[in-house]
This record gives sequence, C-alpha cells and structure tokens, in this order.
Amino acid sequence: MVKVKKSGDFSGLASNYSKYRPDYSKSVLDAIKGLIKKNDSEINFVDVGAGTGIWSRMVYESGVKNITSIEPNEDMYKMGVADSLSTNINWQKGSAENTNLIENSADWISMASSFHWANFDKALKEFHRVLVPNGVFTAIWNPRLIEVNPILIEIENYLKTLKPTLNRVSSGRSGITENLTEKLNDSIYFKDVIYIDGRHIIKMDRERYLGAWNSVNDLQVQLGENLFKEFIEFIKKKIENVEIIEATYLTRSWTVRKK
Repeated sequence: MVKVKKSGDFSGLASNYSKYRPDYSKSVLDAIKGLIKKNDSEINFVDVGAGTGIWSRMVYESGVKNITSIEPNEDMYKMGVADSLSTNINWQKGSAENTNLIENSADWISMASSFHWANFDKALKEFHRVLVPNGVFTAIWNPRLIEVNPILIEIENYLKTLKPTLNRVSSGRSGITENLTEKLNDSIYFKDVIYIDGRHIIKMDRERYLGAWNSVNDLQVQLGENLFKEFIEFIKKKIENVEIIEATYLTRSWTVRKK
C-alpha cells in the first residue's frame, strides 16, 4: 500500500488510478460535445489535470482526435502517456493555472475530477486566455451513488465511524460542487452555465473495487496510513462473498462559455 504524503499529490497512485478508476457517462460526453457546435474533426480539445487520461481517451474514442492532455504530476503523466500509446493524444506538463498553451488555441477545455484541486479564479482566467471566442470549459466529476446499493451504504457508514470529521475534497457531490453553479455564474470570464448529469452502472470484481478505493488521495491523507488500512480490511471482509459489485455512478458536469 502506498503511503500518501499530502492532499492532491497522486505520486504512487497512478497505477491504481489507471487500472481501476471508472469511466464517465458516454451520454453526458455526447451532450457536452453538442454544446461546442463543431464537427468532431474540427474540435481542439484540452484536458487539464488529465491524470492518467481516462476522460481524454473517452473523448478521443468519441471521435475528437485533436487532443492535448495536461498533467502536473510526474507519475500520473508517465502513466497517461503509456496508456495513450495507441492514440495521437499529445501529452504535456502544465497546470490549470499555467497550461503553457498559446492564446485562442482551444475550442474546449475540461477538468475531469480535478477542478477542485485548482485555484478557481486563476484557472478560469487561464482557460479564458486559451479558449477561442465562444469556446467552452467543462468541469466534470463522477461520484458514486451509494444509496442504491446496501453494501456500499455500509461501507460508507463505516468510513464515517472511523473518522466522523472526514471532509471529502474530491467528491462530486460535496465540496466545490455544492455552489459551483453560483460561482461560475459570478465569473467575469465565463457565462451561460449549463449543468448536465447522467447515471451509469459499472460492474466491478473485487480487485477493481478495492483498487478504486486505493486510488483515492484525499481519503488516504485524512485517515492516515493505519486507519486507511483498517478501512480497506473492512471492505475486504464485507465483499469477500460478493463476486461482482454493482456501482452506480452519477457523472456531473458544468459547462460554461467564454465571455
């Protein structure tokens, strides 16, 4: 088990992230692309904080081929490059606050499960600079809907028992997403906030389900090494007789247009 040093540092987690993290809703992806008003072949797409490229490759497989994936973490970057060898995705180092891209060069910028790590105002200013006139930015997350599966409810309740003060940073159903619509509406850089969500079910074997938990940064940081090990052991016992765990995910997206 990797010892996670600090919040937002995914060093050592890239392998689990790559192997076990779930895809996003394809229906939501198609709906967002409909807002760009260009053919797939004409879209210049930039995925910032791309991690290992799960969302980048989904966009690529949907027909968008001019893609730049930007990731600041060395481990995640290397894994993303390796996982994308069968594509023409261009990987670069950079961050939400400093993409290193030229002005007016992107039709669509996204941050998938990563916008909560960025400096909100600096990132929006940078995206405004990089986007073409009427270009769009999308912030997207993929949280689980635990309430539809009793086993998942038990696991989540045990997590709260371990640490009642736990504050999930990266959850797409709390934190930044609680008032994201209002914050984007108040932005001097963007307009026309459009919210789109969609459910999809992913059937996981025990290895993938545990691997997904082992890829979560903020949880490991807040629990600490010992409590996180205890949590993983609880999950193992809870699912030891379950062949397939049905996890329902709610892909949530906020898309805004450049002012």
